[in-house]
Amino acid sequence: MDLAAKKTVLRMFTYGLHAISVRDGDRVNAFTANWITQVAFEPPMIALAVQNAGASIDPLRESGRFAVSVFGTGQRELAGHFGRPSARTPDKLAIAAWHLSPVGLPILDEALGWLECSVRGSLPAGDHTVFVAEVVEAGVLREDQPLSMAETGFRYYG
Repeated sequence: MDLAAKKTVLRMFTYGLHAISVRDGDRVNAFTANWITQVAFEPPMIALAVQNAGASIDPLRESGRFAVSVFGTGQRELAGHFGRPSARTPDKLAIAAWHLSPVGLPILDEALGWLECSVRGSLPAGDHTVFVAEVVEAGVLREDQPLSMAETGFRYYG
C-alpha cells in the first residue's frame, strides 16, 4: 500500500469534533471524539469509535450510556483540552461549565447541542471499539457552525 496516498485520502474525509461524556457512579469523564456518525433514522442511531486504551471506555461499557456535546466553531482549545489523555488531565470537566442530562450524564454548557445515547451493540475495530447507540434524548443549546477537524488542523487520522 502507498502509505502517503492512504494518509492523504483519509485526511480528505470530513469530521466534526464532539465531547463524549460518561459516568461511573460519582466519577464523570469526557473526551474528544471525531469518529462519530449517524447510522439509522428509525430508531435514530449513531456509531462512535472509542480508543481501547482510553480512560472512558470501561465506564461506557459498564453503564451502556454516553452523551455527545457538539463543539462549535472557534472551540479548538476546548476540543484540544478534552482530547488530552486522562492520565495527564484527570479532571477534564473542571475547566468547563456543564450540567447533567436527564439520565445524569455531563453536557457542556457551551456546546451547540447534545445527544443522550444508549448503547445497543459494539464491535472491536483494531485499536478502537465501535459502539452503536440509540439516541434517546436531544437538546439544542445555541446556533452556530460545528467545529471541524479541518478548522482545528488536528491530525488524529491517516
